[in-house]
Formats: sequence, structure tokens, C-alpha cells
Amino acid sequence: MERTGCVVAGGGPAGVMLGLLLARAGVEVVVLEKHRDFLRDFRGDTVHPSTLRLLDELGLGGQFAALSRSVLERMKMEIGEETVVAADFSRLRGPHKHIAMVPQAEFLGLLAEAGAAEPKFSLRMGASVVSLRREGGRVTGVNYRDDTGAVAALEAPLTVGCDGRWSTVRRELGLALRESEVPMDVWQVRVPKAGPGEPGVFARFGPGYASVTMDRGDYYQTSYLIPRGQDARLRSGLIDGFRSRLGELFGWTPAQLSAVRSWDDVKLLEVTMGLLPRWHAPGALCIGDAAHPMSPVGGVGVNLAVQDAVATARLLAEPLRRGEVPTSRLAAIRRRRLLPTVAVQSSQRGEHAMLLRPALDRTLNRLPAPMRMLQRFPVLSGMTAYLGGVGIRPEHAPAFARRSGVDSYAG
Repeated sequence: MERTGCVVAGGGPAGVMLGLLLARAGVEVVVLEKHRDFLRDFRGDTVHPSTLRLLDELGLGGQFAALSRSVLERMKMEIGEETVVAADFSRLRGPHKHIAMVPQAEFLGLLAEAGAAEPKFSLRMGASVVSLRREGGRVTGVNYRDDTGAVAALEAPLTVGCDGRWSTVRRELGLALRESEVPMDVWQVRVPKAGPGEPGVFARFGPGYASVTMDRGDYYQTSYLIPRGQDARLRSGLIDGFRSRLGELFGWTPAQLSAVRSWDDVKLLEVTMGLLPRWHAPGALCIGDAAHPMSPVGGVGVNLAVQDAVATARLLAEPLRRGEVPTSRLAAIRRRRLLPTVAVQSSQRGEHAMLLRPALDRTLNRLPAPMRMLQRFPVLSGMTAYLGGVGIRPEHAPAFARRSGVDSYAG
């Protein structure tokens, strides 16, 4: 029977970050990622100031600076005929006065490379959890399918579910989400650039439409919101209508939009948002989207999941080094991370109610009152940038995980 100090299900930002931190703490850790590589479209690509600072503390700021990226200093929204700066990151203190937009595959590759330098770290690609192993009412590891298709067993004092909004670990534990109602699903599509354009993120909202597009260098990564559960009905029409709508919203030419050849080029994100009343069971824990799937609003999901991983490593490294994790320590993870999670989800529900639902219901005819306050008092856009980019109770790298003498990333 193969044993390790901790098994992490899911090689996304929370899973790889947790594996790296625990390995630096001297805990043997195995991260299981069901895909064979990190190359997948339309994943969270925004790296917020809190995560940029964390990378500096880990000694990875210099390597991060070498990744392909664009920088967002001001989040502009066009609502009807009016434009407002919803968040101005240039008003933040410290070296990171922006959001960095980096392909998630490159971000994960950076973390995985840092992990590979640690003797206690192992990342197994093409390996997916099939079921949890139990003994005496306690989770003692996992059964997983490896990259050859064979099922193997891996035992550990702790199993951490970082396997996303459709978490196998959560399902196996029998933990049920308290789901929040959401008004939308999201179509995601790439549109090539015709030439140099304004960098950053553009958001357009009005009666009957809501869309956000990010400049990703040679293409625009675009999210177009549709009413919840209406994907099949809307796809019954011709793709020409969708292309025309995008052209109207963003001024893209027919030549650019010809890259959207068919509905196959339009990917669906089924939005789920919720919170587990309990994140743990004896021998197991859920964090990130496995514990609290987020709305895509604000692009905060990746960063909140990374913060969960840091808190988990700080609180559990010592008991994991001893080879036993009291249930009380697992419960402490949720207690520490509950306030920032609830605060972000409350903010997202507010934006759903203020902007997204009225836009999709065709009743958004003017700038909402909170947006008018941002227009009138621009200093408030610094506060919204702090709440979205740094947030409540940002986590710092534990002392055991820090590396000195490496250049920081400053923009």
C-alpha cells in the first residue's frame, strides 16, 4: 500500500499551491490532477494583488514576471451610454497596483515547477480520484485512476479536495452545498484582434446584454452572459446573430468575428454559486471551489482559492509533520476563511441584483445609484479595488515557505 503525508485531489491553483507549501514545510504530498496537462481554455486568468504579493513572499515574483501577461489598472464599465471606473487599482498601496492577466496554464506551470524543486512534492497528471478510502469512520486516503487507466490506492492522514465546483471529494463525503440563486450562465469565446487596442478589461451592460472582454495580446477573451438555463434554446438560432451582437457591443469587424465559425467555438460555463456549511470530515477537507463555488463576477475565484490553500498550509503543516490531523484543526480552516468567502459572495450577489439580472431582464436603463457614487467620488474606486484585489483577511506565506534573495514582481 502506497502512503504519503497528504493527498491533494485537483491540480488547479489551490491544489498546486497547497502542495508546494506543504512540501516546503517538510510534508510529503501527492497532488492528483485528472488532466494530462494544464492547457484548457477559459479558466480564471486574473491574478490579483494579494496573490502577486504572495508570489513575492514565496520567492517566485521574478519567475512570474517572465510569464506572458497583460496588466489591468482600471476596471471600466460602460452601462448604457455612460462609462464608470468600477475599480482603480492604481490607487492601492504597495508594488502591485494592478491585476495581472496570465494564462492559467502558465501560472500553474510556474507553481508546479517550484514544487518539483521540493523533494517532498509529487504531481501526478492524468490521475483522477475515483473514491475515498475509509477506516473506522475516518477517511484514510483515495482510490484513483492513473494515467494508464489502472486503479491504485494511496493512503494518507489527510485528503484535501481542491477539485473544483463539481468536486468528487465533496460528493464522496456527502457534503451538500447551500446554493445561491444566480441569474446567468456564461458563453465564452475568443475573438482575434485586428490590431493594437486599449489594453485591459471592457465591460458592457444594458437592457438585454451583459458582456466582458479581456485583451489577451493577440485576441480578446470574451464572456457573454445569457439567462440561466437558456443555452440550448439560444443555440437553436444561427451563429450569425451572436456574431452580429458581439460586433455591435465591441465594434469588431466581420473579418474578426469570422473566427467564431460555429456554436462549437462558443463554450458554456454553467454558473454555480454556493457554500458548504461544513468543509471537513475526519481525515478530509474541501477548500476553494470544492467548498464554495464562486460566481465569475470579479474574477476572484482563483485568488480566493489560493488564499484558502495558504491558510490550510499554515494551520495543518505542524500536525501533518506528526502524521495526525485533529478534526478540530480541520474545522479551524473554515472558521478562518469563512468571513472573506461570505464577504465576496455577498458582493457578487449584490452585483447580480444591481447589474446582471436587470441587464438580462431588459430593465437596466440607467447607471445604478452605487455606480453614480463611483462616478461622483472617484476615490471610492480605490476602495472597491482594495476589496476586490486584496480583500478581507488576505493570507501571507508562512515562514517555512518563504524564500529570500529572489527578485520580486513589481509590474
